Amino acid sequence: MAVITDPIADMLTRIRNAARARHPRVDMPPSKLKVEIARVLKEEGYVGSFKLTDEGGRKVLRIVLRYDDGGKSAITKLYRISRPGRRVFVSALEIPKVLGGLGVNILTTPRGVMSGKAARRARVGGELLCGVE
Repeated sequence: MAVITDPIADMLTRIRNAARARHPRVDMPPSKLKVEIARVLKEEGYVGSFKLTDEGGRKVLRIVLRYDDGGKSAITKLYRISRPGRRVFVSALEIPKVLGGLGVNILTTPRGVMSGKAARRARVGGELLCGVE
């Protein structure tokens, strides 16, 4: 088994690959941060649902992907911003808009994991984890 140095990048890559391959769902090892990222993706309408399940004695985070009537994924772009080698922190006033407000940033803040819009409204900054278009 390979050691994953960046579990968040692994999560985003799994979602990206599953969406490109038109899979209905994607499974991955869970963590509190991954569950919170999945929650924000669901709140913003990029994934259908998510749940923690037990399969064969190990926990699994299962994310159900969303597609439109034509089979196009709700997620067109999913990318990591802050990486282990280069952390990116922003204040509430510096949170960038993705696609002029059509996309979403996901941040970890002192008040928990939230979208860029929610962080701007709450006037809190934090670490920019990823962007979704």
